Amino acid sequence: MTPERRQRLDQVLNRRQPDLTVLAENLHKPRNLSAVVRTCDAVGITELHVVPGEDNPRRHWHTSQGAEKWVELVTHESTRSACDTLRAQGFRVVAAHLSDTACDYREVDYTRPTALLIGTEAFGVSDEGLRWADEEIVVPMMGMSQSLNVSVATAVVLYEALAQRRAAGAYAHSRMDPERHARMRFEWLHPVVARYCRERGLPYPELDAEGELTRDPRRP
Repeated sequence: MTPERRQRLDQVLNRRQPDLTVLAENLHKPRNLSAVVRTCDAVGITELHVVPGEDNPRRHWHTSQGAEKWVELVTHESTRSACDTLRAQGFRVVAAHLSDTACDYREVDYTRPTALLIGTEAFGVSDEGLRWADEEIVVPMMGMSQSLNVSVATAVVLYEALAQRRAAGAYAHSRMDPERHARMRFEWLHPVVARYCRERGLPYPELDAEGELTRDPRRP
């Protein structure tokens, strides 16, 4: 790996936002989930939480242009279990849903730990999702259409979150705990070796100051 490539990976990793995420509920169209993955990577999201429904979410990697390598996928059996997990981690669940009680998406403070809940293309967030969400937001529309495409709406909201967090200095330094940062850095710098170690239950070897392996576990 070139020094320039390593520096680029380190810069991106240091801007990751461990307390900003998306919970995607039963998205059916592959291009929508793939577009959401790409937007998550673009704004520095570390994990995308998914309630996949009947589809295996791995079938959806079509238009994310490799972004799935940089965003971890966390699957849940139900929306309630996903919301419970996120709340236990300190997240507030904000549902993007057209309703009389929804507020303008720009009124939310996204510098707080936030999970954006998005629903299916045809029906939006489910009743179960609305029941467990902390609040609802909407993107104002000035035309005849009632709402944006789900992946477009997700991008609009996440870029508002990016703007707020950038203004607050959240991208200026690493905000990830050191152990997780070290794990992700190893996996980004040495994906083949990381997979080898995971498959065999081996600890990751240490890296030197240049991010290179101090030893290769694949060699005797």
